[in-house]
Amino acid sequence: MNDATLERELRDVLAGADCLHDAEAVQAAVERLAAGINPHYAGRCPLVLVVMNGGLLPAGWLLPKFEFLFELDYIHATRYRGSTIGQELHWLAKPHKPLQGRDVLLVDDILDEGVTLREIVSFCTAEGARSIRTAVLVQKDLGRPAALEADHVGLMVENRYVFGCGMDYREYFRHLPALFALGREK
Repeated sequence: MNDATLERELRDVLAGADCLHDAEAVQAAVERLAAGINPHYAGRCPLVLVVMNGGLLPAGWLLPKFEFLFELDYIHATRYRGSTIGQELHWLAKPHKPLQGRDVLLVDDILDEGVTLREIVSFCTAEGARSIRTAVLVQKDLGRPAALEADHVGLMVENRYVFGCGMDYREYFRHLPALFALGREK
């Protein structure tokens, strides 16, 4: 596919998408997340692990609102690899800082089925983390329990494919400040 065709396809996807939460609502959710996380880490110095790539934008909004000292690192495990359907977990990067005896806060974009985040939590546990908490900007309402419950959730969305705010559509649109869902067939 050439660049012009790709650009047309992506513009059509965005034009047909439904805005679920505008930028103002997203930022209000970030404020609520920080307000819920700050008291838990008062007087502590956790290791904040950003789950790449999706957690990058939510973390960028959230980190300046933290009122506690923290160290920062990242972890990269994915089930999607550019697809819209999750597959087997693939590890791309493990944290560079040791987790042994640390309080760890995982920051991610979305809790969908919870499989990826559950595996990351299991990894942190196996590495000796003292405590592990999870913060996600978005959680999907699947109508059934996820494999893992997040400790802090910014926004709930219906069970649709969503993008923006760190989440991608075929590796595009992560930069959008609002949250969109693929348009429904008419």
